[in-house]
Amino acid sequence: MSSTTPTSSSLRHAMFGVFVIFGLNGIAVATWISRLPAIRDILGISVAEVGFLLFGLSAGAVSGLLAAAMVVHRLGARRTMVLTFVIGSLGLGLLAVSASLLVSFPLAIVAMVIFGVAWSICDVAMNVEGTQVEREMGRTLMPWYHASWSLGTVAGAGIGAVVAHLGIGPALHLAGVVIAVLITAALIPRLLPRELEADAAEGDEGAKGGFRAQVAAWREPRVLLIGVLVLGMAFAEGSANDWLALAMTDDRGFDDAQGALMFGVFAVAMTVGRIAGVPLLDRFGRVSVLRVAVAASAVGLAVVILVPFTPVMVAGIVVWGLGAALGFPVGMSAAGDNPVGAAARVSAVATIAYCAFLVGPPILGLVGEQIGILNSLWIVFALIVIAGFAVPAARKPALRTPAP
Repeated sequence: MSSTTPTSSSLRHAMFGVFVIFGLNGIAVATWISRLPAIRDILGISVAEVGFLLFGLSAGAVSGLLAAAMVVHRLGARRTMVLTFVIGSLGLGLLAVSASLLVSFPLAIVAMVIFGVAWSICDVAMNVEGTQVEREMGRTLMPWYHASWSLGTVAGAGIGAVVAHLGIGPALHLAGVVIAVLITAALIPRLLPRELEADAAEGDEGAKGGFRAQVAAWREPRVLLIGVLVLGMAFAEGSANDWLALAMTDDRGFDDAQGALMFGVFAVAMTVGRIAGVPLLDRFGRVSVLRVAVAASAVGLAVVILVPFTPVMVAGIVVWGLGAALGFPVGMSAAGDNPVGAAARVSAVATIAYCAFLVGPPILGLVGEQIGILNSLWIVFALIVIAGFAVPAARKPALRTPAP
């Protein structure tokens, strides 16, 4: 362990810094999601081609995840987040160019690949840093970190709805977010204290040992079950992120601004669920709360698919979002329960979860092209149900008492 022990002041500083980073990451993601209908129209692509555009994002994300544990170990969480914020801004900038100056579908795919690589590595770095602070403070924090991400998506979706309503093109919108991301990248070293990063780095086994730990994580049954849980709930969350706005415009006849607003409703529900989930988790435990959450997510999604009456459909979106809120952050907490090899376990679980973002967009896009986007979401419903059977894996391991 590091000889430098984090103080309560540095822990509070780190907690605030992680909140800020999660929040801006959410804004960046929601920016392109909320403008996807407009980008689709500018590029003149079909629903199936949108699926392949999202596949580019997912392929980049999974590629990044395969290297994430090693990158975080070698660079540390702070420097990894600085680097990925810069690379992510490059991806958003290229997406802006592809939807304005060049109007190029191939360039848009390249932009999404670059953004996906940066986003996924940053995601692991954020969660490793978050679990470190959570352990040091001895309290549940991860759902609140992810609530900050959701607040970022709410802000991003809200901005997207407003600028779409005002007729502002996605290129100018994306350019403004690129500037905000770069400014935050410059501030990250001030937001996160060095002593926490030193503890996290020394907790793993060295560069070669870190690779061995990454391989070993994939052999742990509990890690794989947590991955199944997070996979299903990532589909519940990611399908809304990728397809809800388009489903509302294509299948329900909403305009672009209304579609972005419906995604905003989902993001608000996710945020509320994550904020309210912390006291519930502390009182009732992970397993009980997650069982209710999985059931709510499945019921809400079914209502959205089946009921065209707008007020009921909006209520379904709310229940869907509330239910999907806790799966990913609680899964990350569970993966990081043991500080030794935490980066490897978090990376493994995140890699499994990001399979939702890899196979989900093209599958849902191809199926949605044939039967409609909303009907394709029955695939997501089935995966949520499967995730329910893996919920017990999230239970905190019992502390072992040393033998006398």
